[in-house]
Amino acid sequence: MDGLLAFDDQYASSMDAIVAASVLAFGFVYIHPFEDGNGRLHRYLIHHALARAGFNPPGLVFPISSAILERIEAYRRVLESHSRRILPFVDWRATPAGNVDVQNDTSDLYRYFDATPHAEFLMSCVRQTIETDLPMEVAFLRSYDLFKAGVEALVEMPDKTIDLLYHFLSQNDGRLSKRAREGEFALLTAPEVETVEKVYSEAFSRD
Repeated sequence: MDGLLAFDDQYASSMDAIVAASVLAFGFVYIHPFEDGNGRLHRYLIHHALARAGFNPPGLVFPISSAILERIEAYRRVLESHSRRILPFVDWRATPAGNVDVQNDTSDLYRYFDATPHAEFLMSCVRQTIETDLPMEVAFLRSYDLFKAGVEALVEMPDKTIDLLYHFLSQNDGRLSKRAREGEFALLTAPEVETVEKVYSEAFSRD
C-alpha cells in the first residue's frame, strides 16, 4: 500500500489518466488489503482517478461503471490476466471465516505487474462511455424532461409519482395497464390517461 500511495502521489498526475487509473485501481484490488469491500473501492478508484484528471465536470459522475458491467466477462479475464499466473507462487490457506490467509511474502509478485491489458480494457470502456453511453443518457434525459413537462401541464403530480408513471408506461409499451389505472392512477380520467400516453409516445419517439 505504501508503494501504491507513493505511485499516486509522485507519478500518477504526470501520466496518461487512463493508464494511471488502471495502475492505481487494479494495483489496489490485487493488493486486496481489506477483508471486504476491495472490489467496490477498486471501482471507486477508477472513478476518482478519472474525475481528478478532468474527465467530468465537478458534480457529474463519469458513468464508466455501466460500460464495465456490460463487459463483465472481459473484466474478469483482465483481473485474472495477472492473478492467475502468480497463484502457484502464493502459499495460502482458507480461514474459518471464509477468507484467505497468505503464508508467504508475495509483495514482489504484485509490485510491478504488467498493466497493459488493464489499461486497454479501461480505454475501451472510456471510449464506449463517451461515444455511446453518455449520448444515450443525454437523449433519455431530454425525452424524460419532455414527458415530465407534458404530464405537469396536464395534472399536478409529485416527481416520484411522475417517475412511477414513466416506469409503468415504459414497461407496457407506452400504455397504462388496467392495474395501474385502477390502482396507483385511479384518479386519472380516461381522457387524461389517453393524453399521458400520447405525451409519453411523443417524448420517447423523438430521434
